[in-house]
Amino acid sequence: MTLAEVNTMLMGISGFDKKVTYRSFPVGKAPALPFICYLDTSTQNFVADNKVYAVIQEIDVELYSEFKDTASEALIEAAFAANNIVWEKYDEYLEDEEVYEVIYTFTTNQ
Repeated sequence: MTLAEVNTMLMGISGFDKKVTYRSFPVGKAPALPFICYLDTSTQNFVADNKVYAVIQEIDVELYSEFKDTASEALIEAAFAANNIVWEKYDEYLEDEEVYEVIYTFTTNQ
């Protein structure tokens, strides 16, 4: 799955069609909560014989919300299931920004 395909998948989630961006919204331009940011964080390539045979990209999908938003989490997880994405998640409260952040991590071959 390419980054463009990740974007398309996330924009297709009900209620998030204009609330998805790569990495971050410009300062002062973020939509109302909840919204989603996604980014490619690293690679874990398959390498042999001094050659990269497969690029395995790690993707983070970050859900930001005012309160713990299990409904939005369920929508994201359903989109992952529909696209056969195996994911891990963790969450935290960002006191400086006064928002909850749920981070989903998955890998994809490009």
